[in-house]
Amino acid sequence: MDFARPFTDQSFFLIAGPCVIESREHSHFMASSLRDLAEARGIPFIFKASFDKANRTSLDSHRGPGMEGGLDILAEVRSRFGVPVLTDVHESDQCAAAAQAVDVLQIPAFLCRQTDLLVAAAATGRTVNLKKGQFLAPWDLQHGVEKLKSVPGHGEVWVTERGSSFGYGNLVVDFQSFPHLRKTGCPVIFDATHSVQKPGALGKATGGAREMIPALARAASTVVDGFFFEVHECPEKAHSDGANALRLDQFGELLDQLLGLWRAGRAAALQDPAGR
Repeated sequence: MDFARPFTDQSFFLIAGPCVIESREHSHFMASSLRDLAEARGIPFIFKASFDKANRTSLDSHRGPGMEGGLDILAEVRSRFGVPVLTDVHESDQCAAAAQAVDVLQIPAFLCRQTDLLVAAAATGRTVNLKKGQFLAPWDLQHGVEKLKSVPGHGEVWVTERGSSFGYGNLVVDFQSFPHLRKTGCPVIFDATHSVQKPGALGKATGGAREMIPALARAASTVVDGFFFEVHECPEKAHSDGANALRLDQFGELLDQLLGLWRAGRAAALQDPAGR
């Protein structure tokens, strides 16, 4: 994959996988299943899963296997299935080790202003996916991009929209965000699954409106370079974020829809003066 231009002339690029690593076997199953779906459609694919979910609602929530065990699993996925891999980093001292195991370091939305974390991630030379905070205006993400690009030897930078806080316990997607994010000069991604979260809706866990994911993704398909989806074969049993994960057996149909819409609108999106 060309991380400077991860999409192709015929397809957006895809970041997909379970929210958190559940087991070695589950990671292998999801990586191979998603790779096959993407390859069949000519979609550049990156497998994603977190070794630790540090921003869970409750102290009792499942966080994952931790850095050492989790990175070992991700490195194995990368080598065994021949796909690039992405994972979250939450602290500066995680970045160097994570960069040895994966291709893309992701900055969680809550941490998009954390200068030391951004600098440490950029210093690895890996591609960094910077998610826009739920509290942040899209044009203000440019400051985070500038922090990353100020580091000598930095890798590529991607930016991701994942919804904005709308009162308590709800997120909305402002589609004016996408042209503003395009002005950063970075590939623009839509995280359609986290955008339907209902923070705190389940008491000690985050809820979600899974049924809204396809509609939002289709609406964004003409203005983005890539998509981010959390996918699980049985979301009801997922260890994290099941309420806003897509079902694996329905994912291929959605990808087909998105490809048709993306190809139809791609030329107009690139020429749109709003994003210049």
